[in-house]
Amino acid sequence: MKTKVSLLLTGSELMNGDVTDTNSVIFAEHLNDIGLSIDKKVTIGDDQDLLAIEIAQLSQGSDVLIINGGLGPTVDDLTAQVLATACSVNLVLHQQAHQHLKLWAEKRKTVLNAPNLKQAYLPENSTVIANKTGSAVGFSVEFNQCLIICTPGVPSELTHMLKEEIVPSLIKSFSAPKHNEIARLHLFGIGESNLQALINSTFPDWPNEITIGFRAAMPILELKLITCCEKGQVLLPQWLEKLTSLLDAHILGTGANENSTIADYLVPLLIESKQKITVAESCTGGLIASQITAIAGASAIFEAGFVTYSNEMKSKMLGVPVTTLIKHGAVSEATVLAMAQGALINSDADFTIAVSGIAGPDGGTEDKPVGSVWIAWGDKNKIQAKYYCIPVARKYFQQVVAARSLDLIRRMLINSNNSAYYDK
Repeated sequence: MKTKVSLLLTGSELMNGDVTDTNSVIFAEHLNDIGLSIDKKVTIGDDQDLLAIEIAQLSQGSDVLIINGGLGPTVDDLTAQVLATACSVNLVLHQQAHQHLKLWAEKRKTVLNAPNLKQAYLPENSTVIANKTGSAVGFSVEFNQCLIICTPGVPSELTHMLKEEIVPSLIKSFSAPKHNEIARLHLFGIGESNLQALINSTFPDWPNEITIGFRAAMPILELKLITCCEKGQVLLPQWLEKLTSLLDAHILGTGANENSTIADYLVPLLIESKQKITVAESCTGGLIASQITAIAGASAIFEAGFVTYSNEMKSKMLGVPVTTLIKHGAVSEATVLAMAQGALINSDADFTIAVSGIAGPDGGTEDKPVGSVWIAWGDKNKIQAKYYCIPVARKYFQQVVAARSLDLIRRMLINSNNSAYYDK
């Protein structure tokens, strides 16, 4: 018999648009991996009466009810109190949750206050679910013959809790009739529609036993191959190999992955090769350097970057000739090549990136429209440059430029021959 799973998302911030619901995706992905699916999802604001009604209704029709949010220290965090009332039990100080809070405070050299302590009061007979990264533990109770699991709303905390605590427990308690087997490829430089068209034209005999799925999370596209039958499990390795050969340098990595930028893939390659990188940024305003230094161990491969937003600073800091700027302009091949060379000279790094573009919404011309960008990349032996036009909103433009720039160096390191190819 199918295990019925319901998801109850709480928080007025979800209802008024202050926060985008990304947790539903996190839940769905982790549950799908073990052959479970969400049958019903309800989102409500911070209202005790509505919470009580939904908990009663959803628990009566579900084997598992996951409540997300409302575990924090403030007055609008209502989950524990409402659930205790629904279960006709008291809200009590849970010793394990209290100890967790005390350790959490000690690590941060702070003193627990009354709002913090609120998070240690749980419905009687609750089972604590450990939270290694946040102050609020999760917990579970049995009600209406339904397992109710309460989880924090912070996505990073939720992800750790699902992976380390909740999913292993669900596997033990609810054996799915068919467990999905999933292979993942993390890609950059090709969009969903072009990828689907490429697969259709290259593999017209794609097996019905393997389902293809996509998840776009800027800047990375995840391609999933999913099967839940024996024949599909046998076929999966060979079709994964065919796709790997087809997609080549577009592939950043495989398997379960939480990387969010191209720097997550590039920095380890540089560390492994014991080579350093420098950047010279104009239109991205330091975003490329920021993504590099966000990775643990980046100090081994990154010593300096240059943010030269004005022409004067491009000349003063990077040695870009004034004549080059006058003749060709800041957004030009000659300028980014000079910027890249200047960054190499001033940092003594092994690899270099330079970018100069028009992020908009103003500043474009007929020859150089908004979205124009020149990217230079290379090493001490060769620096090359390429023009792109990315006519999107300013923030997205900066993200795409940063991702493409870092990926061009990544492709150099893996000796790719198609280092300049991207979807338009």
